[in-house]
Amino acid sequence: MKKLLKNDAFQTLIASLACIIVGLFLGFIVLLFINPSGAASSIVEVIKNFMHFSSGKLRLKNLGNTLVKTAPLLMCSLSVLFAYKVGLFNIGAAGQYVVGSAVSLYCALALHLNWVLCILLAMLAGAVYAAIVGVLKALCNVNEVISGIMLNWIALYGANTILSNVKEPTSPYTLHITGESPSSLIPSLGLNKLFNNNNYVTIAIPLAVIIAIVILVLLNKTKLGYELKATGNNKNAAKYAGMAEKRNIILTLMISGALAALGGAFLYLSDYEQWSCSQSSVPGMGFNGIAAAFLGGLNPVGSILSSYFIQHITNGGAYVDLTKYSSQISDLISSIIIYLCGFVFFLKYAISSRLAKSEEKQARKVIAEHEKGGEE
Repeated sequence: MKKLLKNDAFQTLIASLACIIVGLFLGFIVLLFINPSGAASSIVEVIKNFMHFSSGKLRLKNLGNTLVKTAPLLMCSLSVLFAYKVGLFNIGAAGQYVVGSAVSLYCALALHLNWVLCILLAMLAGAVYAAIVGVLKALCNVNEVISGIMLNWIALYGANTILSNVKEPTSPYTLHITGESPSSLIPSLGLNKLFNNNNYVTIAIPLAVIIAIVILVLLNKTKLGYELKATGNNKNAAKYAGMAEKRNIILTLMISGALAALGGAFLYLSDYEQWSCSQSSVPGMGFNGIAAAFLGGLNPVGSILSSYFIQHITNGGAYVDLTKYSSQISDLISSIIIYLCGFVFFLKYAISSRLAKSEEKQARKVIAEHEKGGEE
C-alpha cells in the first residue's frame, strides 16, 4: 500500500477525491443552514446532473450540453497548466478567453468567415494578448499576475464594445451564428446524433481531448518542453545553459493565451451561448480553469477528468429546487467545491510528509535493532 501511495498519480487521485467529498459535504452543510428540508435532495441533484431526467434521450441530450461546456473549460485548464509548468501563473487566462470569444464571434457575425479561420484568428489574438504579459514579465520583470488581472478587465470592456456592433437590436446579446453565418459554426460530423441530435455537440469536444494529449507530449517528450520547464525551474540556470530564457517566457504565455482563446472559440462557435454586451464581470470560465488545472494535479490527462467534473456539478446545480433556495445556490455549491480544489497539492504534501516520517521511523527502528544486535 505504501508503494502505491508513493505514486504521484495515485496521490493526486486520492487528494482530488478528498477535496471533492469535503466540498460536497460543506455544500450540504450550507444547504442545511438555509433550508434543512431540501438539503439532501438538492445535493443529490447537483451530483446527478443529467441523470435528473427519467428519459434516456433527455439524459443524452443534457450530457451533450455538459460536454459542450467542458471543452472550453479544458482549454482554459490547459492554458493555466501549461504556464504553471514553466513557472508562471497565468491568471490572465480569463482575459485571453474573452479575447478569443470576441474575435471568433466578430469574425463569424461581422466578417462571415469560415469556422477554421475564426478559430485560427481567435488563437492568434489570444497569443498576441498574452504576449503583452510575457513581454512585461521577460523584459521589465512585471509580475504576470498583476498585469494579467489588469488585462482581464481591458479584454472584457473591449469585447463588449466590439461585439455591440453585432448584437440584436432590442437585446444585449449577440446575434445567433446559426442564422447569420452557418459556415462559421464548428461542424458536428455526426457527433450530435450520439447525443439525441444535440446540435451544440461539435468536434470541439474530441479536439479538446486531442490537444490535451498534444500538450502532454510537448511538455514531457520534446526538447522545447524541456527548455520551457527548465526556464520555469531556474531562468538563470537556463540562461547559463544557453537557453533563451526571455524568449521562452514570452513563448510560454503566447501558447497559454492561444489555448485559452481557443476555449472561447469552442464555446461561442457552437452557438450554445450568445455574448452579453452588457455584462460587467469577467466570465468565470477562465478562473474555473485554474481550479480544473489544480484538481487534475497539473496533468493534462487529469485536467480532462477534472474539467468534466467541475462542469458536471456546475450544470447539476441548475436542478436544485428553487422554491426552497435562491437561484444563486447552485453557483454557491459549485464555488465551494471549486475552492476546495485548491487544496489538492496541500493534501499531496501531507501524504508525502506522512510517508516520509513513517519511513524515517522505520529506518531508525532497524538501525536501533542492528546496533542492539551488534552489542550482544
